[in-house]
Amino acid sequence: MLQALHVHNFALIEDARVEFTKGFNVFTGETGAGKSILIDAFSIALGARASADYVRSGTDALTVQAVFDIENCPAAMKLLEEQGIDYEDGLFLRRRITAAGKSQASINGMQVPLAILRAFAAVLVDVHGQHENQALLKQDFPQQLTDLYGQAEIAPVLEGYHTAFAAYNNAKAELERLQGMGQDRERILDRLEWEIEEITNANLQQGELDELHEEWKRLQNNGKIMQAVSDANELVDGKYSALDALAEARSKIEGAARYDSSLAANAELLESCWLTLEECHKNLLDYLENNEFDGERAAYVEQRLDLWYRLQKKYGADYEAIAAYLHKVQQEAEELHAIDRSIEAKTKELAQKTKELTALAEQLTALRQKYAQLLTKEITAHIADLAMPQGKIEIKFTPKETFGKNGCDDMVFLFSANEGEPLLELSKVASGGELSRIALAVKTVLFNELGVPTMIFDEIDTGIGGVTAQKMAEKIAVIARKGQVICITHLPQIASFADRHIKINKVSAEGRTHTQLEALDEAGRIDELMRMTAGASTSEAARQNAEELLANAAKFKNAR
Repeated sequence: MLQALHVHNFALIEDARVEFTKGFNVFTGETGAGKSILIDAFSIALGARASADYVRSGTDALTVQAVFDIENCPAAMKLLEEQGIDYEDGLFLRRRITAAGKSQASINGMQVPLAILRAFAAVLVDVHGQHENQALLKQDFPQQLTDLYGQAEIAPVLEGYHTAFAAYNNAKAELERLQGMGQDRERILDRLEWEIEEITNANLQQGELDELHEEWKRLQNNGKIMQAVSDANELVDGKYSALDALAEARSKIEGAARYDSSLAANAELLESCWLTLEECHKNLLDYLENNEFDGERAAYVEQRLDLWYRLQKKYGADYEAIAAYLHKVQQEAEELHAIDRSIEAKTKELAQKTKELTALAEQLTALRQKYAQLLTKEITAHIADLAMPQGKIEIKFTPKETFGKNGCDDMVFLFSANEGEPLLELSKVASGGELSRIALAVKTVLFNELGVPTMIFDEIDTGIGGVTAQKMAEKIAVIARKGQVICITHLPQIASFADRHIKINKVSAEGRTHTQLEALDEAGRIDELMRMTAGASTSEAARQNAEELLANAAKFKNAR
């Protein structure tokens, strides 16, 4: 239940705080005073789209905070627990919009994404504005209402239908894919087999490419390599032989070691160096004798690298990618060779999925027809209470030619306002006032199913008056017994039923216009009802009429 609303720097509202009660809360005021602006502000607190244009001129930002009592709203408690938000002190939804257009949303002081705010709004409030009446004319709305009304039985079947519908679509798509492949089988097979042959004949080996790169680098630089080896060999055993130098150094140290035994170890080291260098000399000689440039090998390596580059460009960046591509096309080729069997098997599977889906669709239709009849019977009874005693509403079923995501039912409201008149599509025969009353009847029937503790009616009374207004007031009062109702109205008949009556005034002070909210006491309510019924008149007759409206409303509510 909505407990309080605080609006700051929102359009004409400089700063307004209003508290609500359970039952029937009513807002009234002169045209242009800001009644709908208040609902707009509340909607922004619930996550509606917001524009910087709402920020009161001359200020930096607007803020709207809505306070809820969620003691009897387990859905809201569950959402809070899922978000890890403490709710010991209740629920506070807050929205801030800056003049630059930046938006910030928070719940109980914790900043949250706008989507989370909207999730809470969905379980807390149902806002019914004038445009909601038009929802009755939408093609899928009768189905939505019927599914909601009969959800205990319909929801499990609909869930099963959704699962079966997904399986049916998957099987259908797979069959279409196979059939498409079958039509182009020879062309596709030719391509696949050519690719398989090209990759297979290449006989690529893992690690080969790195080896080819190394060999190509050696072959391309053979001259430089041979010159370097030759120069090194000359230094080791040439004109200025390192081997001879080491041998002479060893001989001298050995001679000296006869007089100083501590030099013997150095003679051994020189001997070891000579032996190592001698082995290196032999290796360099072998390299010079056995590594002549091989033109044929160079051509082969170049061709092999070209083959690798070509296959990499077509099939993958490395050996693993090319091998994976080969495996894939081999499987596709195998599948194409067995395409007829695959199509036959998938056709049988699709037939079975179609049979299962058809059974569920028929079950859905039967349940919807059952609950549509019960729903429209209740709606008809309520519109009779709303000054349409001969009004009648039904739902016409037309089977779809194909499976839809929610079944095979096209459903449309049929309506007749007068006895003897045929039932025709609601969109073709209902006036604005009749749509308002039908919408209210629907809300009355489905209040419990909607599962929200607070319902807001924003000028639902458009296009009605007189006895009809009285009946609508009584109907809203009945809804208010089940949960909290907040209503913006211009009709005194509806305002008279309020448990809490708030007047919205537009005033000017110090060169600025702003909106004020005033909770009315009994005397204030009489004055406001006089204004709503008789304008500026303060006659005794106008006062008696206002008092009578309040008395009749109290009598009706007490009787209930």
